[in-house]
Amino acid sequence: MAASSAKRRHKVRRRADMSLLGGIRPPIAVLSALLLSLAGITALGLGRASQGSVPEAVLTSQQRFAEDGAVAMRASIDESATDLTRTAGLFSAGEPVSPDAVLDKIGSVYQKWMGTAVVEIKSGRLLAARGENVPVTAIDTSRLSAKDGLTPRMVRLQNGETRLLALALLSWPDRPQQLLIASSSLRFPGISLGQFRSIAVIDSDGHILSSDGIPEPEQVLTDLQRDGVKRSNKELKAFSKVAATKAAQHPLTAKEPGSGGFPGVSGSLLGSSFQGDRSIAGYATLTGPQPGEGTVATALGLTVVAMVDVAVDPTRVAGPLFGLIAAAALLLIGALAVALLIGTVQRPLLRLFLESRRLTRGDLARPVTVPKYGEAARIGQALERLRRQLVGESADTAGPPPGSSRRGRFGTRGLIVVCGVLLLAWSAPMLLLFNRADSTVAVPEQIISDQRERTDTLSDRVRRALNEGHADLVSVSALIGDRTSPEDMTKVLERTRTEHLRYRSLYVRSADGAILARAGESPHRLPAGDGAKDNDKPFAQPISVLNSSGKEPVIAGYAEIPGRGGAAVIGEFRIDFINSLLKRPGLGQIRVVDGEHRVLAGNTGYLAFQKLPKRLDELATGTSQKTGLTARASGVMYRDGGGVQVAGAAPFVGGGAAKELGWTVVSWQPAAGLAIPEYRLQNRTVLAGVLGVTAAAACLGWLYIVVVRPLRELAVKAEALAAGDRRTVLFPHHHDEVGAVARSLELVRQQLQEQRRHDSAPLAGRN
Repeated sequence: MAASSAKRRHKVRRRADMSLLGGIRPPIAVLSALLLSLAGITALGLGRASQGSVPEAVLTSQQRFAEDGAVAMRASIDESATDLTRTAGLFSAGEPVSPDAVLDKIGSVYQKWMGTAVVEIKSGRLLAARGENVPVTAIDTSRLSAKDGLTPRMVRLQNGETRLLALALLSWPDRPQQLLIASSSLRFPGISLGQFRSIAVIDSDGHILSSDGIPEPEQVLTDLQRDGVKRSNKELKAFSKVAATKAAQHPLTAKEPGSGGFPGVSGSLLGSSFQGDRSIAGYATLTGPQPGEGTVATALGLTVVAMVDVAVDPTRVAGPLFGLIAAAALLLIGALAVALLIGTVQRPLLRLFLESRRLTRGDLARPVTVPKYGEAARIGQALERLRRQLVGESADTAGPPPGSSRRGRFGTRGLIVVCGVLLLAWSAPMLLLFNRADSTVAVPEQIISDQRERTDTLSDRVRRALNEGHADLVSVSALIGDRTSPEDMTKVLERTRTEHLRYRSLYVRSADGAILARAGESPHRLPAGDGAKDNDKPFAQPISVLNSSGKEPVIAGYAEIPGRGGAAVIGEFRIDFINSLLKRPGLGQIRVVDGEHRVLAGNTGYLAFQKLPKRLDELATGTSQKTGLTARASGVMYRDGGGVQVAGAAPFVGGGAAKELGWTVVSWQPAAGLAIPEYRLQNRTVLAGVLGVTAAAACLGWLYIVVVRPLRELAVKAEALAAGDRRTVLFPHHHDEVGAVARSLELVRQQLQEQRRHDSAPLAGRN
């Protein structure tokens, strides 16, 4: 039996040595390592949160500006090619007409081409021309039968300007084929540049094909202005070379991980400084509306470069001092918390482990060293009572010493709470108080300006899209002409709707309201007097909103068919088409509102015909009160209960069928979402606080689960064992220090049982 007891004690000793690999030490060690790492992150992260010469938000804004220009140019080129091809197809489907009639009709419907011409393909003879001279000699008519013979192409004129030529075939039976040519410049349609900005289109070699925003040097009066123009031209050429190189990359490898919103290659560039200003630029390639989807425009290999001079801000939001102070405070508080854990939890538990193992080895001469606080004190007192019982005292006489109950009143759980409060005293201010940016942020003026100009560009894009839709209706109404067969009219409508996805429904309506032909969805029923100017015309304006309530607005265009007694072609626009025009990253929430400021379209979820928030309604009201060509877009920054907002509003300005709508495009976004130095410092401060709370919760929670809770249970069992409970078996939850103490108590329990059997054996013999 002695050998068996020695074997058990040796097994307990091996397990106790193995327990040192786990238990109470790993949580405290991990907490120390995490706090040291967090102190380093705080010192470096907050110390480097100061802004550079140009805030990152301003650079990103220039990238978005270039993307807007690329989207607008791609849409314009594709729309021009589609319009020319569709018009030529509609002419070819009807009776033969003269080349002059074709060009006159195109000129009356579309005003976007600088010159048009009709050439006989077989002979190359010019049959008719309108506008500026079209460089027809640059087209080899003998190769037009190739697969890509009718794709648009760029031609450089003798004066250095570049023209984009769109081609389409005019073909009738028993007549030679004719080539319809339309030339246009590579100017940006409706891009609002604002002040001190220039924009250019470059080819794959970095050559500037066209530019806007930089005046000619001879138009500048002073020498200083002339030097500024020369510098701007030099910077633009330098940016163009770099942008052409970067544009040659694949979109997936050119973008940073996580950056999206534009399917092509885009980015920003930093230039040189001059008299307190620094040149920055954004670039973007012409790319399809969907990733990997090519169009007529994308095949040209063009890139848009937008450049602006911004004032260099030499000030810093915060230097490294705040980060160093915060890191030092964390080291001090962390050292105090770790020292408290080591001194009041780890060392007493390790002492209990050694004392309990001493009792199991039979060393009962010295009293047990009892810790001062918590469950360790209760277990130490129980061990001392058990030692006295092992040397022969009874459980009744070996009671707890006087005043021992007060030792266990403040437990280990309270010590864990104290350490958590210490760590929270550093994390909570970092999380909630320090570096609050909403009250101190200085939003760069360029950000507000870009919000205004990009909103103005978006407003012009929506207006032009509606004008293009109405121009299509005018073209269709002219081509329908005196066709009275529903089949012929439906064929023209179906072809138009297939080529232009902007319409949900196209139909021909007679003067008395009867639907003569239609394509697409069922037409919206026009109530009596709703939108009607008189009994002869269904609409008061070329483009109207047919309803004032419902799930979505019904926006339709109207074009009267000549010579048909009031019959008209009506096209109802898909609201998703208008919404898709508004999906531009970097502008926040965007809404299109009517003259009464009711929402008609948006880039995010909205309720049709709802009113704008009060501040935005005031902005839209102040903007729309400027009527006519003098109206200007507005941009503001304001503070409200939700933080700092940057907003812009731009009314419809310009000609076309949409000019009388009185609509306004409004955009707004929180400044907290921009890469502004104040918010970057706030975000890093909050991150440090979150990491501090996470480290404290994880390590202290780990310590509570692995050590504190088993220790509390063991204290109850140890006191019961010291009070005389010899039946309850003590077994460890984990192979750690607490588990080793539990195993030692179990051995003591077995020794006391053997001792009682030995004491009761002589009495049984005498009986």
